[in-house]
Parts: sequence; structure tokens; C-alpha cells
Amino acid sequence: MLLTLASAQFLMTLDTSVMNVSIATVAKDIGTTVTGVQTALTMYALVMASLMITGGKVGRILGRKRAFAIGCVIYGCGSFTTSLAPNLQVLILGWSFLEGLGAALIMPAVVALVASNFGRPERPRAYGLVAAAGAIAVAAGPLIGGLFTTYASWRWVFAGEVLVVAAILVSARRMADTPYEHDGELDLAGTLLSAVGLGLIVYGVLRSGTWGFVIAKPGAPRWLGLSPAIWLIFMGCGVLAGFLAWERRRRDRGRAVLIDPAILRHRYLRGGLTSFFFQYLLQAGLFFSVPLFLSVALGLSAIETGLRLLPLSVTLLLGAVGVPKFFPNASPRRVVRLGFLSLSLGILMLVAALDLGVGPEVVTWPMLLAGLGVGGLASQLGSVTVSAVPDAQAPEVGGLQNTVTNLGASIGTALAGTVLVAALTTSFITGIQDNPAIPRELSSKAAVELTSGVPFIPDSDLRRALGAAGVPGPTADAIVDENTEARLVGLRAALAVLALIALAATFVYRGIPTHQPGTHAEGADP
Repeated sequence: MLLTLASAQFLMTLDTSVMNVSIATVAKDIGTTVTGVQTALTMYALVMASLMITGGKVGRILGRKRAFAIGCVIYGCGSFTTSLAPNLQVLILGWSFLEGLGAALIMPAVVALVASNFGRPERPRAYGLVAAAGAIAVAAGPLIGGLFTTYASWRWVFAGEVLVVAAILVSARRMADTPYEHDGELDLAGTLLSAVGLGLIVYGVLRSGTWGFVIAKPGAPRWLGLSPAIWLIFMGCGVLAGFLAWERRRRDRGRAVLIDPAILRHRYLRGGLTSFFFQYLLQAGLFFSVPLFLSVALGLSAIETGLRLLPLSVTLLLGAVGVPKFFPNASPRRVVRLGFLSLSLGILMLVAALDLGVGPEVVTWPMLLAGLGVGGLASQLGSVTVSAVPDAQAPEVGGLQNTVTNLGASIGTALAGTVLVAALTTSFITGIQDNPAIPRELSSKAAVELTSGVPFIPDSDLRRALGAAGVPGPTADAIVDENTEARLVGLRAALAVLALIALAATFVYRGIPTHQPGTHAEGADP
């Protein structure tokens, strides 16, 4: 039963990490550009994040088990369509829409099904394993994607998902369900408001790397003098405020609601959701930055990059399973704080280790520490959020939890990318202007043309471009050296920001209980 739910969580997370290392190959196979495949990536994130709250409500109306099964069927159809996609339009239909819709039904149902199949004392271990499966998929995705893309085809990953979905459907029949709302009503206006609000926020965050977060980048569109990204986020927040007001109005009139806004008054639920947000922000930022260092700065292949990330998966699984097994009565608050501290120390260790001439082995110990931190968080947070409310509201919590984690992951990737490019650009432009081996007119021209951001590219690509532009050998060598140094400066800056956020998250602890859910002391927190 637990393997079934963990497998579903693994699949939901695997696609994006596989696609990230296969973008160029996928674009070539279906006759589109890298931008086209990235559009499909963005739309997948939008569909999934926008419909999570609605997916939780559908689980209450149809039953968690039925919603899970329907979601698996839709997801399997999407995977099959994607595996055969001849062009970008079919890829978007299969992957972005069908798989995104299936995930929006599956992921809230997974949270609720754990609650209905495991007692409160068993939930930390169960949620830890399910969350660990998702995080391991992020780490293993580059390895799986690299293997299939190099030795077979990326299409076999999606074809294989169809078989896994079939196995999940067969084994899911044994799972226990909870009573569903026979007369439940789906709030269509609330569905529209929540989808639009969340979609605007996620889209604004995803586009902030291209447009700029607040100040528009050169060449980017401007709305009232600012980047459209910040306006989209403000608009999304406004629509979500309207959504909550609409839900309160329906609740007060005795009508069915997508979520009861009163659920957000639970301190432990708010604390768990906040910690989930920070966990996924840090996790996404780390998995954005470290593969860039390994694949671009060091030139490792996708397979080698995936292997270097596996230590994180090992300690993550050990933390997620080991904490509930060997410390069943550990304080969730203490475990969460230690988890964020371990994440912070691991990232800081990597910041200190990054230097010219280092090899890929420098990521091993930081990945072990970071994985242990994520595993500790995974072992507690799912149980904390669901146990904060009656079991009947588990699907609502599942929708909220997955909405928050998707938002955190989007912001983590965007934040790490923005900081990295900004620091890289500043360091590179300053370096070439101060380097006597680079002519003043060339450095001045580069400073003007690269104000929108210096691309994070391998030295070989830069050297080839400089040669095509007719830059003399000694000057090209000096520029490449400055780019090498600037890349490390950008990576250090992005990782340092993530480390500070992880350290700050250790102080956001008041909403986490000091006793395990289901114990006699539960609820005794000050």
C-alpha cells in the first residue's frame, strides 16, 4: 500500500527532472525549439499548481480512492500521448494538460489516502516515505533522463510510466477509503477564481527570470514602468483574496466550498504549510544550482551529474525512514529545526568548497548533509499538516499542501536563477573591464550588450563563439578565464542566498508541535 502511494508520488515528480536534461533532444525530435519545450514545462507547472485545490475537493466528492484512480488513468493517457508526440502541440496536450490534470487529482488524494490507511502514530513514517519518493525522483531524474536519452530515447521514460501507472491501479484496489460526499457540489466559481489566482502567481514567478522580478530587464516588456512578473503576482494575490472572500460567503450561506477558509486558522496547519514552502523552495533552488555546476562548469554528462546527486537520495531516504523508526517520539519541532539547519550547513559547505580547479567530489558531503535535512523534514511535515485537522478534511489539506509546495518550488528555481545570473553578470563585466589583456573597446561593447544577463554557458561554447566573432586567441583566453571565475561567483551567490533562507527557516518554528500527532501530549504546546 505504501509502495503504491510512494510510486505515484515518484511519478508525479519524475517528469520535470527528466525533461530538464532532455530538452535539446526532445526539441529536435518533435521539430521545435528549446523555447517550445520550455513552454510545455511552464504549462505543466501551471496546470498542476492551478488545479490542486480543486483536485482536493473532487476527492471529497468522488472519494479519495476513486479520484486517485481517475487521476492515474488521465495521467497514464497523458504519458502514452507524450511518448508518441510527433510535434509540440501533441506534447503539450499529453504532458502539459493531461499529465498536469492527472497530477492535480492524484497528489491531494495521496495525502488523504495516507491519512485513511494509517493511524496517527504511523503517519510520520508513511508521509516520510511518500515525500522521500518525490524528492528522490528529483535527484534520480537527471540520471534516468540521461541514461534513456543517451542510450535509447526519452520517449521510453513516458512509455514506462504507462506500465507503472497500470501497476499502481491494480495495487490501489486494496487501499481503504473514507466516506465521500454523496451530495457534494463543486464550486465552479471558486474553481475558476483559485485556478486564475494561482496560475497568475506561478506564471509571474516562472517568467521573472526572463522579464525581471520587479525591474524589467532590457528588451523585456514593461507594465507601468515595471516588469510584468510583479504585476502578475500582485494580480494573482488579489484574485486569491477574492477567492477566500467568495468561499467565506458560500460557507456562511451553507453552500459547498472548495476549502473552508477557517481551516487556515489552525496554527499547526499554517506552520506545516510554511515549512513545506521553505523546504521545496530550498530543494528546488539546490537542484537548480548544483546540476549547473556539475554539467556546465565541470562539463559532466547527464549520467555523471545524476550519479553525483545520488548521495542526497541515500541520506534523504535514511532520514525519512530512520527518524520515525528510531525516534518515534521525537519532537516534530526539533526535527524540523534540525532539518533546516542540516540543509543550511550542507549548502554553506558547498559555498565554501566551490573554487577554481575543484572536481565533482566537492558536492558529496554537502549533498549528504542536505539530503539528511530534507529527509528529516519529510518525516514530519506531512503528518503535522494532516493531523492538524479532522481526517475528513485531509483532501483539502492535500490540495493546500501541494499548492504550497509547487509555489515554493517555482520560487526556489526562479530565485536561484535570478541571483545566479545577476551575480554572474556583475562579476563578468567587472572582470573584463579590469583585465588589461582585454581591449577597452571590447569590454565596453560587451558591458552594453550583456546588461540583460550573461548566459551560463560552458567554456567550450564561449570559446567557439569568440572564435566565430574573430576575437584574437590571447584576448579570448582572458575572456574565458573571466567567465570561469564569474560562473563560480554566480553559483556561490545563489547558494549563499539559499543557505541564509534555510537558516532563517530554523526560526519559523512556532507553528510546529512539540509532540508527535496521536500522543497523549498532542495539543499541549504553548
